[in-house]
Amino acid sequence: MKIASWNVNSVGARLPRVLDWFRAAEPDVCVLQEIKCVDEKFPAEAFEDLGYNCYVYGQKSYNGVALLSKHPAEDVIRGLPGFEDENSRYIEALIVPEDAEAVRVGGLYLPNGNPAPGPKYDYKLAWMEAFERHAARLLEDEESFVLAGDYNVIPEPSGVYAPDRWVDDALFRLESRQAYRRILNHGLTDALPHLIGHDYYTFWDYQRGAWGKNNGLRIDHLLLSPQAADRLEGGGVDADVRDPEQGDGSCKPSDHVPVWVELG
Repeated sequence: MKIASWNVNSVGARLPRVLDWFRAAEPDVCVLQEIKCVDEKFPAEAFEDLGYNCYVYGQKSYNGVALLSKHPAEDVIRGLPGFEDENSRYIEALIVPEDAEAVRVGGLYLPNGNPAPGPKYDYKLAWMEAFERHAARLLEDEESFVLAGDYNVIPEPSGVYAPDRWVDDALFRLESRQAYRRILNHGLTDALPHLIGHDYYTFWDYQRGAWGKNNGLRIDHLLLSPQAADRLEGGGVDADVRDPEQGDGSCKPSDHVPVWVELG
C-alpha cells in the first residue's frame, strides 16, 4: 500500500499539477494539507474520476486537510482529538483494503508558529503536545498507523540549507525540535530518514531563487507505529514535482513536494 502526503498550497490553484502527480504516482492513500477551501469547494469529482474516495476537513482561504483513498475508509475523524482548534489541521481514518491488513492514516498540518516567541508559537507547542498525547493513545491499540503531513518542524541541522540562519525560527527553535523528538520517543519511526538517509528536502520557498540554489527544508514527515514500520518496504520524495519547468504552465508548483511510503 502506497501512502503519501503533500502540502499542495491551494488545491484549486494547483489542481492540474496535483492531478498529473496522482495519475503518475497512483498512491493508494494520500493526505493533503493547505487545501485552502471549504468542503463543498473541494474538487472531489476530479479525484473520484481517478478512483478516490474523498474525505475533507476544509477551511475558507486558509489551512484545510483532506484524505483521499482508493480503499474504503472507516472511523473518519476531523480535528485533532482532545484539542479545541478553530483551524482545520487534522484528519484521520482507518483504511480497509480488501486484500491487505488495515492501516490507520492521520494527516496533519501542524502550525507554523512564527513569529517566535509569541502567541502563535505557544499555539504551535500546545498543538504538538496534544498531538503527542493522541499518538501515545493510538499506540495503545497496537495497530498499524501512519501519521503524515506538514509538521513545520526541521528535526535536525541536516534538514535545512543554512542552520545558523534558522536558529530563532519557529520551525527550528529548540523547543520545536524537542517536542518532535518527544513524539518520536514514544516508539514511532521517522520513515524517510530510516529508508533514504537525511540528505533530502521537502520544501523550497518561492523567494530568493530557493529551488535553483537547492535552499530547501525538510519539514514533511511520515511517522510510523511499530506495526507499520514492520511492514515498511520503501519510500521516497518526489522532488521533481517542485520544478517550475514541469507541467503545461497553467499553474506554478506548490512549494512542498509529495513524500510517500510503501507498506507490505
